[in-house]
Order: sequence, then C-alpha cells, then structure tokens
Amino acid sequence: MVFRFLLISIISLLPLSTSNDKVDYPACEFNDIKLYGKVKFVTSFPDIKIKFVENFPDIKVKFVDNFPNNCGEWQIVESFPDFTVQVVESFPDIKVKIVSNFPGKA
Repeated sequence: MVFRFLLISIISLLPLSTSNDKVDYPACEFNDIKLYGKVKFVTSFPDIKIKFVENFPDIKVKFVDNFPNNCGEWQIVESFPDFTVQVVESFPDIKVKIVSNFPGKA
C-alpha cells in the first residue's frame, strides 16, 4: 500500500509537458534561440538537440543557400553560426521535418 502511494506520488510529480510546449511559434524560438538563420551541425555541446522525422514534427525546416530570414529557414555554415545543433536518435529537444516548401510551424 505504501509502495503504491509512493509510486503514484512520484509519477504525479514528473513533468507532463511535451517538446511542443518549448517551441514558441509566434517568435519562432526554442529556449530563446531563434529557429532560423545560420546553423552549424556539431557532435557535442549543441544549443539544440534535434531528431529528423517524417511525422509529427515540432518545426518544418527548409535548407537555403542565402538569406535565412524566415521561420524554419536554415543555412548550413562552418563558421559564425547563429546556433548549433546535434542530430540525435533519442531524447531530442525538438523534432524536425525537412521540407522544400512552407517551412516553419508544423
């Protein structure tokens, strides 16, 4: 009985938010990091951990060569990035779908 009570208490204290709650769509930001601009892919110490998905993304991303000024437009660079990302398979901060048209809110 006590074990059941403790288990229910612990489960109720766990955060129930999804990763979708972290993306601020009107500002196109995640934890005050703009989700557009120049991005560098890294293997450690990223600003954001992402997972590429086909279904149920948090944001749709279009890779561009110039002027990544709109939500979801990313330009891949090697130096002077606006933010860095690491591609992971487990526990991403946000889920990303690559698109060729209409980037931004999923």
